[in-house]
Amino acid sequence: MVGFPLLLIPLAIYNIIVFLMPGVSFADPLLNLTLMSGAEWPLTLSDMLLALSILLLLFEVIKGARPGAKYLTDHLLSLIVFGGAAAEFLLWPRFGTSTFFLLTMLALVDFLSGIALRARRGLVPSTAAVSGGGARAPAAKPEPQFDPAPAPSVPAAASVAESVLLDRPEPKIVHPDVTPGGPSPQVPSPGLQPGNGPSPSPDGPPTPRL
Repeated sequence: MVGFPLLLIPLAIYNIIVFLMPGVSFADPLLNLTLMSGAEWPLTLSDMLLALSILLLLFEVIKGARPGAKYLTDHLLSLIVFGGAAAEFLLWPRFGTSTFFLLTMLALVDFLSGIALRARRGLVPSTAAVSGGGARAPAAKPEPQFDPAPAPSVPAAASVAESVLLDRPEPKIVHPDVTPGGPSPQVPSPGLQPGNGPSPSPDGPPTPRL
């Protein structure tokens, strides 16, 4: 959608007054305003047009600052408005006034501000990668990712017990060397030597020996 150049409104009002109402003066006060200080402020038609132009210029800048606003056609229309106002100021005697000169300058500011805002939006993505002085800013190094250390494998209790049992040597039964017909092994306890009969009990009768 093409935006309408708002500064065309005060310029059109000025042209209407010049061509259709030649007896109207821009310098004659329309009304007098009494300020809080007590001073009288004569308000003229020229002052009203300039105040209206400043407010419309503010709205033009706000429109141009929005994302996606101010297409090439909008800039072309602003340039046409400024070119027409500058031609009238230079070529027509009725337009050679300070009021119309200021209106022309406001149209120029509108055109230049639209170009500056468009260029600013185009430079915003590149400034993130390029630092001041034209040197490219070093790319941020990615933070190293540390993998969690693997938990030590804890063998199951059954496997530990099984490995212990497998590693433990089996007990060996040591048989005393007994040769046939040889003497019986000696037992340290007295009276319990093999081959001797049971020792007589001190309290009972002696056991007969076979």
